[in-house]
Amino acid sequence: MESSLELSNSLGSVSSLLTRCRTFKVLVIGDSGVGKTCLTHRLCAGQFPDRVEATIGVDFRERLLDIDGEKIKLQLWDTAGQERFRKSMVQHYYRNAHAVLFVYDVTCPASFRGLISWIEECRQNSLGQEIPRFLVGNKSDLRDPSRTEGQVSQEQATRFAKVHGMMFFETSAKNPPFKRVNGQRGDMEVSYQRDKVEDVVMAVGAKLKRQKKHSAANAVMYSGSFKVLSKKRPEKEVWTCC
Repeated sequence: MESSLELSNSLGSVSSLLTRCRTFKVLVIGDSGVGKTCLTHRLCAGQFPDRVEATIGVDFRERLLDIDGEKIKLQLWDTAGQERFRKSMVQHYYRNAHAVLFVYDVTCPASFRGLISWIEECRQNSLGQEIPRFLVGNKSDLRDPSRTEGQVSQEQATRFAKVHGMMFFETSAKNPPFKRVNGQRGDMEVSYQRDKVEDVVMAVGAKLKRQKKHSAANAVMYSGSFKVLSKKRPEKEVWTCC
């Protein structure tokens, strides 16, 4: 009888923990140079990083959200976009993922075309259509309204998102400018509508919160945090896109 009571109390404690804060693994994938690392910094820390180097292996950042009174934790896994840094990481990276952000650079059509290979890699690693997917066009602050070529239009991205069952956002990882009121900075009032970083993270959180059955079994598995990084970093690499 005492054993049954202890087991019941133990299960109750676990249930209480899951209720307080469920944790979700969110993959952030896309070609090198599209701004995945800067985007995860903005999503989790609220700031554009002063200095960024190419991701070696895998890193992740966390963001705690309150969605309709429930606390949930998002772990955004940022992976190297270059294949030679990813080969040994792929299976571990995709295992037990709850959602995926597909990121491209709006000023680099090649990064948009490259999304097809990332979708295929998800399929090869058993991430089916039941896993929530989000399409994020980054670097919208660099879009040139006077140009009609060499950029990915919102219409193109919207069609792509619809075909592949994704929610679409176009944003910029850079810190938004402030409106000035009486010579003082306003309270995070942006002067343009293209910065939708907070919309992205809240949409992901709301979508995952509704997936109670799918996530409950794995919620404790990612309650800790760790980083998978190469101890030896090569010399800083510089790349250009397009």
